[in-house]
Amino acid sequence: MGRAKDIIIKVITSKIANAFVKKHHYSGRVVNSSKLHFGCFLDNHLHGVMSYGNPMIKKNMIGMVSNTGWNDMLELNRMAFDHILPRNSESRCISISIKLIKKNAPHIKWILSFSDSTQCGDGTIYRASGFYLTSIKKNKSLYKLPDGRVINNLNMTGKYMLKDLKKRKDISSAFSYRKNAEILGAKPVDGFQLRYIYLIDKKQKINVPILPFSKIDEMGAGMYKGEKTTRESRHKHKYKTSA
Repeated sequence: MGRAKDIIIKVITSKIANAFVKKHHYSGRVVNSSKLHFGCFLDNHLHGVMSYGNPMIKKNMIGMVSNTGWNDMLELNRMAFDHILPRNSESRCISISIKLIKKNAPHIKWILSFSDSTQCGDGTIYRASGFYLTSIKKNKSLYKLPDGRVINNLNMTGKYMLKDLKKRKDISSAFSYRKNAEILGAKPVDGFQLRYIYLIDKKQKINVPILPFSKIDEMGAGMYKGEKTTRESRHKHKYKTSA
């Protein structure tokens, strides 16, 4: 593991975390619901951030694991690393952050995360960290705006609409996202989204199907930075941002 063992994981402020995420995450954007931020330090320098918080639509998620109360789970909303940390750093950092959550927030029973292969990877580091693969879906929710930004379809309508879009006179938060997408000239992003679950409380039961990792290649969902790859070639890459 080399110098990966020298990485220090500790809680950092949202200001520090968000600045790092905006610079190093492929989306360039933070998740406003993130409330717990871990920094990954090597030689006293920040080289990685993991931000945990609530899913965008939490009520649709908590039932995926049995006996989940409203505050019993977290989503790994954002994970961003620069190119300084050594190989295997990401899975080690995730593992330590989960141990810290287990110790300091024992009411948290499980962790949810999504891997966006339309822009990044298919979740190699989640699989290496003991997460279960529970869904592989052709992307139907991510759209690319003419200015190059990739956003969720929910960001084009209702209460989740982006602030700069709300200022436009030709679209409305009351419109469907499909109508606003047409007006904006937004196009669906080709690729897959994979969903992963980690059980902190091993007594909990996952209520959705658990898929074998081989299903990724069976469905042609193996991707790295939006490009299709084989399992063998994916494992040669050093993944840096997957959430």
